[in-house]
Amino acid sequence: MKSLLRSRSLPRTPSRSRASRMRLRIAAILLLAFFSGAATCLRAQSFPQPRLIPIPRKSHFSGVTTAASALVIVPSGNSEDYFAAHDLEQAMKARGILVTPNTGAPALTIWLLRRSTPAAQQVLQSANLAFTPAMHREGYVLVAQQGKVSIIAATSAGIFYGVQTLKQMLQGYGDSAFVTTGVIRDWPAMRYRGIDDDLSRGPLPTIAFMKQQIRTFASFKINLYSPYLEDVIQYASDPAVTPPGGGITRSQAQDLARYASRYHIMIVPEQEAFGHLHHVLINETYSDLAENPHGNVLAPHQPGTQQVIKSWFTQLAEDFPSPFLHIGADETFDLGTGRTKAEVEKRGLGPVYADFLSQIHTTLAPLHRRLLFWGDIAWNDPAAIQGLPRDMIAIPWIYWHEDNYDKNILPFKNAGMETWVAPGDANWSQMYPLGDVALDNISGFIESGQRLGSTGALTTVWNDDGEGLFNEDWFGVLFGAAASWQPGLSRSKPYEDAFGQVFFHDSTGKVMQAQQDLLAITQIWDVSDSVFWLDPWSPNAQAQVEKLRPNLHLVRLYAEDALRLLIEAQNQSPHLIHPEVVNAMEMAARRIDFAAMKLQFSDEMAQAYAQIYSLRKDKSKKARDRVEDLFDSMVGNNGRCEDLVNGYSSVRELYKQAWLAEKRPFWLNNVLVRYDLKIQLWQQRRNQIRAIAETWHNTGKLPTAEQAGIPQPPDSSD
Repeated sequence: MKSLLRSRSLPRTPSRSRASRMRLRIAAILLLAFFSGAATCLRAQSFPQPRLIPIPRKSHFSGVTTAASALVIVPSGNSEDYFAAHDLEQAMKARGILVTPNTGAPALTIWLLRRSTPAAQQVLQSANLAFTPAMHREGYVLVAQQGKVSIIAATSAGIFYGVQTLKQMLQGYGDSAFVTTGVIRDWPAMRYRGIDDDLSRGPLPTIAFMKQQIRTFASFKINLYSPYLEDVIQYASDPAVTPPGGGITRSQAQDLARYASRYHIMIVPEQEAFGHLHHVLINETYSDLAENPHGNVLAPHQPGTQQVIKSWFTQLAEDFPSPFLHIGADETFDLGTGRTKAEVEKRGLGPVYADFLSQIHTTLAPLHRRLLFWGDIAWNDPAAIQGLPRDMIAIPWIYWHEDNYDKNILPFKNAGMETWVAPGDANWSQMYPLGDVALDNISGFIESGQRLGSTGALTTVWNDDGEGLFNEDWFGVLFGAAASWQPGLSRSKPYEDAFGQVFFHDSTGKVMQAQQDLLAITQIWDVSDSVFWLDPWSPNAQAQVEKLRPNLHLVRLYAEDALRLLIEAQNQSPHLIHPEVVNAMEMAARRIDFAAMKLQFSDEMAQAYAQIYSLRKDKSKKARDRVEDLFDSMVGNNGRCEDLVNGYSSVRELYKQAWLAEKRPFWLNNVLVRYDLKIQLWQQRRNQIRAIAETWHNTGKLPTAEQAGIPQPPDSSD
């Protein structure tokens, strides 16, 4: 575990990083060499090693070559290879690189070669490189020389992933653009590298944002996207179940599947088929299928249950042509509490659970898909594992630190079942994801999975309280991409060192410094959404407030330092990409800063009222002036109540903007109303305290703090 505090002081003065200075120096050298006709090959110690995510399995770098202009050649004529070439050309154009055909010879020629061709064999032989069987499906070789780059692969996927690596190797802009020369041999450690994204708790992304996700996932070599679904898909059998504005139509689903396949991503829908179906079961049409009326879990053996499941998954199989379907089946807590109570008491929970999954397996057999299911229920009850069909794929999920994750995988492996592993991004119900928790969990769990033969990894994102924003999640989920491609235990530091440059193209280093500020806060303070909504004057909240007090000052310093860094990065890094992610980080920092400020101001008002009450019998002008000043600090212009009203109001607008940058308007009002209620609460308190002040002014009478609804100040006695 990392220490709670980062090893630097606050506030930090701006400074250009060593890597940034080195990049500028190299760009100057390249320009001079290019225009003077001098050789562009530099000694190894004179050029920056490229920072790549994932880290290639085998690599050696030797120098740099200019990339001011480039030509991409696709001898195979394969349409998928042409798509990879187009993707590369778009990335180069974004860097101001002149993409030929155009007048004049290109500075850099890029060849996308299939392994079996004579040209590819010649490159491999000249570089004394082997293309092994393990590389066949998705592996590639990249050879970068002076003026020439060759990407060699056996498949279109391999070509595409070689292109993604080359895109990260590009540095600089326009005439100063260059590529590091050297050799890479690379292939993935795991066959399936995926993201499981919660779409069913309110935050439903737009189709445009989902396509952006797909493009970004693919650039980090993710090849599987699994949207979590409860009532989000508009099924032809009952389209009314999907809420207005909160559903994905068949045409949208089919379009997404086609779009993703171009980027070598298969979409594997996870439609809950057992538990987590409350939004379906509240409909009276399905009341006879529920374990309990309008509950959460389907009741095994109820007539009609298998028919509904068959209709759902038949449509999904038609719209998402992958080898898999994910039936969920996690957290079936209601099972055995209603219609199946007698059966569970007689036979046990595990066998009843396993029987229902076996029924689903039989029902969906004509679709010829492998069925995925979450492993938590079966893992906790070995009797369930024995009753499961062996060709189903178990996905144990653990979202916290374990010294060893083998025990979560071995029960399925020992039963002869294929496994995937599912770590978590630690984003759920948080103002900002718990990054250190996520990276620790992802690296450890995926390492165990690789060692024990798990064929896939799904890094999960959840939106339990309906407030989650995916643009806050990229740092965690893309570490999942890296860890599932890289063999063995993936270390977080190389990833953190590379992320700012690779993901943001941040030349200042300040975005990742801001990220470190936010991570530092998560290590010393509770950043859960419940703290943001916490009413510090509620009698029931006082114990929690007491725990939150010690680090308020430091939390605010970290948050405000992050804000400064993010704003400076945007102002000083002209080529910064993913600005919407930077905006989401800024919004998170402001939410955290406000949450801590709210507790500070609450205490300050409690202290002010305690002083007011202590002076209630003092009739001197000095005392009365002091009381007036103290009331004014609470409810006057620029008083603490007004500050809290303004704070909730300003963060509300930032949150709305961040939501609409990625989500549909559906559900947004369910979150914004929480802001409105808090704004109203503190405005009402302002009015109430003003009335108390007026009564005191006229009569000299004051209620006690308890009568006024104001808590005792910290460290005060009753």
